[in-house]
Amino acid sequence: MVDGDDAAAATGTWRERSVERSLREARAKAETRSRLLMRTATELLSETGRADFTAQELVERAKTSLRALYQHFGSKDELLLALFEEIIMESTAAWRTEIEQIEDDRARLKFLLEKIYGKPGEDIGTGINRALVIYNLQLAETRPADFARVLAPLQRLIRDLVVRGVANGVYRADLDPEILAIITLQTVMGAASMHALGAELAGGVLNSEHLLEFCVDGLAGTLAGPGR
Repeated sequence: MVDGDDAAAATGTWRERSVERSLREARAKAETRSRLLMRTATELLSETGRADFTAQELVERAKTSLRALYQHFGSKDELLLALFEEIIMESTAAWRTEIEQIEDDRARLKFLLEKIYGKPGEDIGTGINRALVIYNLQLAETRPADFARVLAPLQRLIRDLVVRGVANGVYRADLDPEILAIITLQTVMGAASMHALGAELAGGVLNSEHLLEFCVDGLAGTLAGPGR
């Protein structure tokens, strides 16, 4: 005979399994719908190079409804934020793995900065890149806390490379590595934003190799100053 506590435990077990199964199925469906919406947004960004498409255009392209969009993201801006966050997280994780195969500290950082800005001769000013640059600038203005949070993995990666370089005697030790990482990231992203928007300063297009050398030499403390 099963006493009251054992019966309750047995009852609770099947209920928990039933609820967990339902939640698992609901999560799977929600993730599928979310992925569809994000994939469709990516297509629109790539095709137009802009992030100003409407929520209605998005759901019509995805063959779903505004209700589905608002269920999973609340708004089109929330969807773009999720997309931007995922791109940064996945890219940063992949770059960390690739960087571990590089032995030289300067080469590690140059590899990463090339990924952010682009290699010499690459055009980062079209399609999804340009659209994300525009959205990135809007996010920095309207939602600075979210902007900082989304870029945090990339900032940490640069900081980790700086800390390693300082420990190896390659980079300067007179400034906080966190500050050096912020300066480096803001410099490269600022240049990438101007390039993607076609807002080059007078005097010609910035050579990405010069930009990378400037950042790496600045971290190493080898930039020539007055009288040097």
